[in-house]
Amino acid sequence: MSTTFTAALSERLSGKNKSAGGRRKLSYPVVLLMIAGALLLLSALRVITSAEDLTSSGQWSGALGAAVPIGLAGLGGLWAERAGIVNIGLEGMMMLGTFCAGWIGWQHGPWAAALAGVIGGAIGGVVHAIATVTFNVDHIISGVAINILALGFTQYLAKLWFGAEGSAAQQAGGNDKQSPVMENMGHFSVPGLSDGLHSIEKHHWFFVSDIAGILNGLVSDVSWLTIVAALLFVGTFFVLWRSAFGLRLRSCGESPVAAESLGVNVYTYKYAAVVVSGALAGLGGAFLAIGTHMYSDGQTGGRGYIGLATMIFGNWRPGGVAMGAGLFGFMDSLQLRSGGPTVHALLLLVAVLLIGLVVWQLKKGKSRQAIVSSIVVAALVAWYLLTTTVPLEFVDATPYVATLLVLSLSAQRLRPPKADGQPYRKGQGK
Repeated sequence: MSTTFTAALSERLSGKNKSAGGRRKLSYPVVLLMIAGALLLLSALRVITSAEDLTSSGQWSGALGAAVPIGLAGLGGLWAERAGIVNIGLEGMMMLGTFCAGWIGWQHGPWAAALAGVIGGAIGGVVHAIATVTFNVDHIISGVAINILALGFTQYLAKLWFGAEGSAAQQAGGNDKQSPVMENMGHFSVPGLSDGLHSIEKHHWFFVSDIAGILNGLVSDVSWLTIVAALLFVGTFFVLWRSAFGLRLRSCGESPVAAESLGVNVYTYKYAAVVVSGALAGLGGAFLAIGTHMYSDGQTGGRGYIGLATMIFGNWRPGGVAMGAGLFGFMDSLQLRSGGPTVHALLLLVAVLLIGLVVWQLKKGKSRQAIVSSIVVAALVAWYLLTTTVPLEFVDATPYVATLLVLSLSAQRLRPPKADGQPYRKGQGK
């Protein structure tokens, strides 16, 4: 498509893109200052509460591993919704990814498992695209149906293929609930850097050791699939925001009628976006299976839904999705490390952040909201002072509590694609 066409399409859609409230975008120096401030706050919290796990390399290594499947699901949701298709079926597509990865992985290894997961998720994307794009089924109904069907489909095939009496899979250790064990995928650590950061971390110096611990968790025993996921985030940004293909795809989510009037085949781009969405979610599911060396029933654990929340929190941008996945991955990692004391320390952090929210609400004249926030602050401080840890059940619920808090606090700044979830028929603008 010519440069003139691309310019015309960009100009046609620019009026809608400017309607996001006139807010200025955050510059990179401001973002870096915000990150530095967050690290200082985290370091101070560690010193005050003695919760060393807040910045330990083990916690952050676990957070990175937990963030990848959530981030891939969120990135998949971003592709679909940028083209105007709501994808509630991310959870089901992740299930298909885990099953296909477990099925192929024990026979052909982890890289074949990753490819199988991509294909399994993409099949789910094709089904969702046929329902929503071709037959104009309500996007929410189609996504929920895919989740239900994927659950039943994988459980049935697991009994048929992994648990069948006398089958090769059963003899290799499979059963009705899990696949046989697959080979381990290699990990890597940055030579020299990991040991040096570990030695600095052990000194527990304010801020310096905290930075060392966080960085050490991000450069030690990293899965090769994590690198693939990082490249997919970078590639998504350049494809969707720096290419003519991405402009046309995003135009389908902003104004499909305008895009069609300029010659864009809206159906084709919607199909492509939803299939890629399913493939990314399937890869997230494959990451879970490869990480545990097998498929197991219930392996996704609602991560597809958290990925959807991550996409919303990230304001339908790859960078925001990555930040949200990191946050939810950190919370998810707490479950693996029995993080009662760490979650207890985070109560104080949430209270401090809410104090800032109270000040902002008072400045904006929102007195009622400020009173409610102040009550929550008082409750959190009292909870922190009267206890030394939190129940394990609350630790298990922390990722979901964090999801609700983040979405409720960020709801006012969100700007979804203009035509997201709206039905579209070819030629409707004529």
